[in-house]
Amino acid sequence: MIRQKSFENDMPTLYLVATPIGNMDEMTPRAVEVLKQVDVIACEDTRTSGQLLKHFDIHARLISYQNFNEDPSARGIIHLLSQGQNVALISDAGYPLISDPGQRVVMEASSRGYNVVPISGSSAVLNAVVASGLTAQPFIFVGFLPSSANDCRKKLIEYRSYPMTLVFYEAPHRITRMLECVQEVLGDRRCCIARELTKIHEEFLRGTVSELRKEAEGLKGEIVVVVEGNRDDYEKDVDYGEILHMVNEYIEQGISRSDAVKEIARKTGISKNKIYEIVHEKIS
Repeated sequence: MIRQKSFENDMPTLYLVATPIGNMDEMTPRAVEVLKQVDVIACEDTRTSGQLLKHFDIHARLISYQNFNEDPSARGIIHLLSQGQNVALISDAGYPLISDPGQRVVMEASSRGYNVVPISGSSAVLNAVVASGLTAQPFIFVGFLPSSANDCRKKLIEYRSYPMTLVFYEAPHRITRMLECVQEVLGDRRCCIARELTKIHEEFLRGTVSELRKEAEGLKGEIVVVVEGNRDDYEKDVDYGEILHMVNEYIEQGISRSDAVKEIARKTGISKNKIYEIVHEKIS
């Protein structure tokens, strides 16, 4: 067990600093202060972050931390911490780690006993959820769905039975196809598209999935999609054939039947007993 008392020790600190998702006024005084005090700032794009730092007159050393170089970058940041330097991790917009790089270095830093301290700020996920007009709690943040339509459908099947509100990120050029997959797999549920949050062209489109599909073509900017959870009986619309297919896929990968059932129960929210029933009925 590792117990971190963030401000009661002398260990170097990795700060996770949220940055504006559009409007520069979202930058908190605490975030500015931390970025001015740290030794190094790790970011996705030095050009984008350079503009942010210039705006707030921040002069800390800037290094790159991206998905494609996450392993060596994480090692580099750990090395900086080992030298007693404090490091801030920022993304291009919003919170680091939320569909952005950073997970590897946080796991490494926390496991080695360094402080990992979040600095609050704007989040596109929370902004979209609270303004969507849908149930705000509980919700599940899924992030980006796979780009392939087939893989997108498979991923959505995992969440089809969940009664919780579902939240996704999506790119403008994929939003129409994504909504097609959502309607096909989840049905014509209530939905909200939130785009360009906090910016001058901020817009919310609220309606059913089928209604939003008609308006989605040509949408631009950063998009968050909030979809109503399953309002029917929790396991009413479960595709048992698909569940059995998932079990068989795991078994073919060398995973035991019991472990496969546990993993599928975790992913889909369907009880292990129900999945065992499906498997048993097929075998018998």
